[in-house]
Amino acid sequence: MKTLIATTLVAGSVLAAPIIAQAQTSPEYYGSLNYGQTRTKGADTGAIQGRVGAKLTPHFGVEAEAAGGVDGDKVYTPGGPANVKMEHQVAGYAVGYLPVTPNLDLLARAGYGTTKFKTNNPAAAQFDGSQDSWNYGVGAEYKFDDKNGLRADFTKSEYTKGDLSSDTVSVGYVRRF
Repeated sequence: MKTLIATTLVAGSVLAAPIIAQAQTSPEYYGSLNYGQTRTKGADTGAIQGRVGAKLTPHFGVEAEAAGGVDGDKVYTPGGPANVKMEHQVAGYAVGYLPVTPNLDLLARAGYGTTKFKTNNPAAAQFDGSQDSWNYGVGAEYKFDDKNGLRADFTKSEYTKGDLSSDTVSVGYVRRF
């Protein structure tokens, strides 16, 4: 799976060159503020996410994301209950856009990031410390006008250590500059 994702990212970057050559007259820059709910091995954690990005062409862009945990969860392990919280997360993505209408874009994104979890129980060690991950997902953005919009997306994170993975659903406000 990780090899497939890496191959997809390399192929996407090679295919992006002709797309960038057809770039719109100027990139469209944006920022967003989102709430994300993440499920990782039975633990549901919440985070406030901030994203900044550039839509380089009508079909390709890049974005960076940073998140801070605001909500933890309790999981039960053979060693007893453990409180789990996502402390922070950062990631970078290549983003593909499919304009459906002038106000609606579907999107797909793939990238790499790191997430730091914290737990109070050594029996839940898979949640403790930083975890690097390959991330990929899909979503949609609806534009209310030239500056304001709403975005919802789903992102899967496949962590590089062990068998840990997570699913994140986020919704947020988008502002174009």
